[in-house]
Amino acid sequence: MNFNSDLGEGAGEDEAILAHVDSACVGCGVHAGSVSISIETVALCRALDVEVGAHPGYDDRANFGRVEVPISVDEIEALVAFQVGGLAAIVPVAFVKPHGALYHRCQTDRDAADAVARIAKRHGAGLIGQPGFEIIAAARRAGIPAYREGFADRLMLPDGSLAPRGEPGAVLNPERAVEQALLMARSGGYDTICVHGDSPGASLIATAMRNAFETAGIVTGPLAGSR
Repeated sequence: MNFNSDLGEGAGEDEAILAHVDSACVGCGVHAGSVSISIETVALCRALDVEVGAHPGYDDRANFGRVEVPISVDEIEALVAFQVGGLAAIVPVAFVKPHGALYHRCQTDRDAADAVARIAKRHGAGLIGQPGFEIIAAARRAGIPAYREGFADRLMLPDGSLAPRGEPGAVLNPERAVEQALLMARSGGYDTICVHGDSPGASLIATAMRNAFETAGIVTGPLAGSR
């Protein structure tokens, strides 16, 4: 099992969260954050021996990359290549995980998912996505590691997708997040569990999850050997 968090987005709790996670999905300075914040986050990851993956998103800072942008698959591939390549210039990238609306598009758009898989393969990296959707399928088609992801701090719908953020109860409080994380970790259906770095109380959730995992005897570690 692996514990990851989406960081390097300027949310303010990165250092506290990094003390508890195995892997950081580091923003690439496009949908949020900045180049300097990405570099600082990578430095913290190295100091704390936290695995680094790339977290590219749409070029839409006004909406934190969480609103669909109608661009072509070729444009997605170029946008992701630019972001992953920049991060990979300063640290080995263990995996790629699209952010926000780009993640959701790739979950249902085979061609977009394949485009992101091509970039990950170029860097010798795996892909993170929710089980049963196109990101995982694209990783397998590309012959690269496919890491099945669940979310501790978000309401999961029966088909495994996430409830839209605007719906009541879509973002879980720390107590419910820990309960959900334990259920997912014990289910055998996931390789990694995420806490969003910008969720309310994100550092509290990360601390409580780590304590709960240790109490339950759930051992966690990096997704890949690359650090």
